[in-house]
Amino acid sequence: MNGDNLHQRSVPQTTTILKTPHNISVTNFNLKKTPNYAPSQTYCWSFADASFLRWTTADVFHLFKYHPVPCFFAVSLLFFMGVEYTLQMIPPSSPPFDIGFVATDYLHRVLVASPTLNTVLAGLNTVFVGMQTAYIIGTWVIEGRPRSTIATLFMFTCRGILGYSTQLPLPEGFLGSGADFPVGNVSFFLFYSGHVAGSVIASLDMRRMHRWELAFLFDTLNLLQVVRLLSSRGHYTIDLAVGLGAGMLFDSLAGKYMNNAIAPDYGDALYTN
Repeated sequence: MNGDNLHQRSVPQTTTILKTPHNISVTNFNLKKTPNYAPSQTYCWSFADASFLRWTTADVFHLFKYHPVPCFFAVSLLFFMGVEYTLQMIPPSSPPFDIGFVATDYLHRVLVASPTLNTVLAGLNTVFVGMQTAYIIGTWVIEGRPRSTIATLFMFTCRGILGYSTQLPLPEGFLGSGADFPVGNVSFFLFYSGHVAGSVIASLDMRRMHRWELAFLFDTLNLLQVVRLLSSRGHYTIDLAVGLGAGMLFDSLAGKYMNNAIAPDYGDALYTN
């Protein structure tokens, strides 16, 4: 599927593509014949060139048929606009509302009643963090592929800046453990979750290398990690959700960096995969 097109109907060879001022082809819907402008010509836009004037009922039906996800997002936008504009704000004197805390309330009470179980789960989570770290560093020092290492450096740098810029209060009911990471239950930034972001970076690299079983294992452990962090109130839900997106974002940025980097003096230290 071509992501630049809003539907997949075949375009007749006689169809002329409208040239925008930046020479970008507009193929959103069927277009009436419009003049072709050479790159050197000055383009003068008029209201008659507006894209919606060429939309037909068939175009709208094809939009819903071939692109249900953007349509769902459009409906969601309208829904959450209504929710946001009618929502009663949480007063400053109250703890933040977190839907993840609500969903894991039972597990939180279990951990409160069993400090030993909380310590065991924290230790297992720390082992998983060690697995992430070993894999990400290993892709560079063993396999000569530094993309994941660079992505992790980008990610933690940005996390430090954002975490310091807006310091969130420790969640009410936080259950710390000496076996947790950072080991010793020292202070840490809440926004965003480096646990989740690091897991995603490692999993994405595994998929690039077709290590499907290992990627599935990491994704499963990451999901269990999310449940555990919510149950122990170690992170807000928004920290975990943004951590997921951050892992994807910084892996992509590291890939772009690797594709554009020119470092002849480093040899194999900067391999382009």
